[in-house]
Amino acid sequence: MCTAAFAGDITYQNLLDLILFSASATVPYDLFIMVRVRRVKVWAIPILGAAESVTVIFDGRTAGSQGDREFHTDTSMGIEPAFLSVAPKEKTLASMFQLSSTASCFFLDVPSGAVIDLCLDFHSDVIANGVLAAQNVSVGATIGAIGWRGLDGLAVSTSKFTVPAGLNQI
Repeated sequence: MCTAAFAGDITYQNLLDLILFSASATVPYDLFIMVRVRRVKVWAIPILGAAESVTVIFDGRTAGSQGDREFHTDTSMGIEPAFLSVAPKEKTLASMFQLSSTASCFFLDVPSGAVIDLCLDFHSDVIANGVLAAQNVSVGATIGAIGWRGLDGLAVSTSKFTVPAGLNQI
């Protein structure tokens, strides 16, 4: 869930930083090395008498992650939530497995209170060629625990996204 309005790129690094392993109280590591987006669903309910819009674009401007560049948007006028259920087009690079990078996977524009549901496939490194540290440090994480981050990859204290209740957000 988005706790503040957000308009920006969600990178492959952000997606791989969703599920982390805490090797120390401050240094979390990605649990997986590759990610593929199957589907992005977004809901947003406006306040009475107002309108809210949600937007997803698989833009992928970086070589190796190009998307279809289609503009997916929906607007609600207070009767029912704005809702999107979109996926990158088949055989675009955005629909294939990607390593952690700062390349844009998709652009997301949502209001505060929007709910974002991702359907992702992950691959782990079966031969353990090394681990990849998350892009941002944790504060006081439990050593040896699995933790979750919001879509922006930031620690819980500064993230604009919350993870589902019951999961350890670090």
